[in-house]
Amino acid sequence: MRIKREDILYEDKEIIVCHKRAGAAVQTARLGETDMETELKKYFRTPYVAAVHRLDQPVEGVLVFARTKRAAGDLGRQSKGQTMNKQYYAVVLAEGGKTPEGKIILADDLERDGKSNVSRVVEKGKGKRAELSYEIIERRKEEEEGLETALARIWLKTGRHHQIRVQMAHAGMPLLGDVKYGNERSISYSRREGIKYTALCAYRLEFCHPATGKEMRFDIVPSEKAFLPFLPVNT
Repeated sequence: MRIKREDILYEDKEIIVCHKRAGAAVQTARLGETDMETELKKYFRTPYVAAVHRLDQPVEGVLVFARTKRAAGDLGRQSKGQTMNKQYYAVVLAEGGKTPEGKIILADDLERDGKSNVSRVVEKGKGKRAELSYEIIERRKEEEEGLETALARIWLKTGRHHQIRVQMAHAGMPLLGDVKYGNERSISYSRREGIKYTALCAYRLEFCHPATGKEMRFDIVPSEKAFLPFLPVNT
């Protein structure tokens, strides 16, 4: 991967806000694999750039990086304290047109398997609580009988490992392009349509500037193939 000028949404002496493309790693320990943190250091010719929150590698979205340790501490507290507002779009596959109306809350307990890097829903009280809310904002009937694709807007209340992907799949609406948590039909459909990456986009990020306290907001339009039939988003 290589950082391009159009990927930089904002930058000053304290922060860098980027459009992370699907497939790019935020940080990596893999030998020979590059990541956004390293590439931003090269792009701005600076020894210090720190990721303060992350997105899964196959996910697209807005990210803020710190350029000073003071900014990293402040932004880290905002992210952990859930005062950093993140909103997502996802394209899901539902069988039989079962996507619900209105705003829905999903609350589950999740357990993470570190060896396989997979999370799953477990019995209440046996995992970490995970909560999100979502609403379906557009639906499309597919040619294959009984299938519907839909665009969902999602708000996270907690920030668990692979949370959106796990909870939406558990609710019967796996994300397109998600080979880890998708079911047989969603994976088959995604391959047939040439959808390479998980259909999840962190399209909005809101936080307070670590130095000035100013409220900052950044929005992007999803660019991956799964989202194209739903653009422009009808809000």
